[in-house]
Amino acid sequence: MTVAGGADEQRAERSGAWGDAIGLLVEDLRRRDAARRSLRAYETDVRQFAEWATEQRLAPADVGPKEVRRYIARLSEQGAAPSTSARKLAALRALFTSQREHGSISQNPADLVSTPRRSAHLPRVLSAREAARLLDGIPVGSPLELRDRAMFELAYSCGLRAEEIVSLKLGDLDHDAEQLRVEGKGRKTRIVPVGEPAMAAVDLYLERARHGLAAGPPRGSEEALFLSKSGRSLGTSDVRRRLRRWSTRLGVAAGASPHALRHSFATHLLDGGADLRTIQELLGHASVSSTQIYTRVESARLRSAYARSHPRA
Repeated sequence: MTVAGGADEQRAERSGAWGDAIGLLVEDLRRRDAARRSLRAYETDVRQFAEWATEQRLAPADVGPKEVRRYIARLSEQGAAPSTSARKLAALRALFTSQREHGSISQNPADLVSTPRRSAHLPRVLSAREAARLLDGIPVGSPLELRDRAMFELAYSCGLRAEEIVSLKLGDLDHDAEQLRVEGKGRKTRIVPVGEPAMAAVDLYLERARHGLAAGPPRGSEEALFLSKSGRSLGTSDVRRRLRRWSTRLGVAAGASPHALRHSFATHLLDGGADLRTIQELLGHASVSSTQIYTRVESARLRSAYARSHPRA
């Protein structure tokens, strides 16, 4: 009884230590204005590791590179994709960085573990003709159609993430300067030019549709640019669902996502001669290394064209 009771107490102590460590990480991420979605993902990943570590009778201070490697290897054995293992390892690095910064450990064990090699994944990109067919194909007969046309014209014109689309406020659009203020990841604000077709679509939506969608009882969405049919602010799932609906209905890039429009925006700028630094600023990337993936997209497109066209390819 005494031995069992002691073991239970030790397990509770380890579990409590992991709870404290995760709590500190969440506080640190909130202070750094991490997006809610990222915060939830980090917390989920480190809690899964904490459960495994507790089963192994490990407290945060007991974890070394060997234990982190064992955990990542276990994920692979269970069939986790390299991208999933890499994401979970990044979460562990953040957790142990937090512990080191708070003085609980002297070295981050996850820093000494190699990131699982991910297969090169090129983003889905619509051709300029596909993008035009999709956007021009959305009718403008009803308030929801007007909204969708404006929303996706703006997303493609400005390279917006789904989260950025739903966060837009009426005051973010500068009609005179034809530009948009966008609050991106980490609450970093950027100013993006708006093309004439997108500006015209948004003006038509504001003139003919939005006031009707906002006519219901107040729902805390009075300042939101894009509204649902019940007058509430849209969620990212609404945006993805509506784009899938139109792309499937129109037979253009069936199942396309808002991120496909964002990738297309960047690729088409590169095709048109824009430099990577400019594209980085327009996308709101913190580092140009994130933007360099579009050079791979362009390279893949050129190789494909070469293979199709050259007689001795």
